[in-house]
Amino acid sequence: MKEAQVSMTAIILAYMRSYHAMHDESKIADDFLAYRFIPEGWGPLIERGLAEALKLYDPERASSYPDHATALAWVMRLIPSLPMTLGRARYTEDTLEKAVKQGVKQYVILGAGLDTFAFRRPEMLDQLQVFEVDHPVTQAYKRRRLAEVGMEHPAQLHFIPVDFEQESLTASLTRSSYDPQAQSLFSWLGVTYYLLRDSVFATLRDIADVTPAGSTVIFDYLDTDAFVPERAAKRMQVQMESVRQVGEPMITGFDPSTLAMELTSIGLRLHEDLSPTDIQERYFQGRKDGYYACEHQHFAWAVVE
Repeated sequence: MKEAQVSMTAIILAYMRSYHAMHDESKIADDFLAYRFIPEGWGPLIERGLAEALKLYDPERASSYPDHATALAWVMRLIPSLPMTLGRARYTEDTLEKAVKQGVKQYVILGAGLDTFAFRRPEMLDQLQVFEVDHPVTQAYKRRRLAEVGMEHPAQLHFIPVDFEQESLTASLTRSSYDPQAQSLFSWLGVTYYLLRDSVFATLRDIADVTPAGSTVIFDYLDTDAFVPERAAKRMQVQMESVRQVGEPMITGFDPSTLAMELTSIGLRLHEDLSPTDIQERYFQGRKDGYYACEHQHFAWAVVE
């Protein structure tokens, strides 16, 4: 993310989540509040840009001159960002519901962006304290937007602005009301591929250090094939070029065959690692609308030892 600029990726993903909520009958993840976090007047601009992107993802269909709404619907089913976002959100919240029944008291959302959990799921706030950790610029925008649309954040929601180039996760949580003795679930979604490899493991190590044994971290990652043109799916290549052009390039992937060993070395045990095939079977199998799992995305569930 460029300094002093709200994350464009966060805004575009909020639009995509709202599109799914408003237009698709069978919801993978129903983010019915996402549209309220999009800046005034940006919706039509984002729609226009996405509809134009059909030329990149499916030039043959684009050449048939579909109307704007049809082009937008087609590109939503082709672009990997939407299934990536919906699948990981569903997986994390399904896991969180189970974790709360087993005693988790804190939900820490790293790189929260325009996440709406604390506003969509008020019934869970009786059992949870929610901490949103994000870059100060994006978080300041979110708080302004909440004021603009008249939404008050609940007492159980805590905003923690942090610039990881200046401060560690441990330090940022220490200066907040986060309880290092309470069982916690950390979610870290849509972030690892934008960071250097060492930065990813440094943050995971911080999580292992700042939360008690038995706590959980859920994160998604891209496999290394996504970064090899000869092996990467065509739509993944287009996606990578698109985010590079807005100044938020994807730079890091991981090898699923070695991830468990690498996590063990920093105090985490890999409990589950869903492959693209697993994600397809769990969340996308049998859909008739054309959505399918991203070919290179994995969901990792790790437990603090």
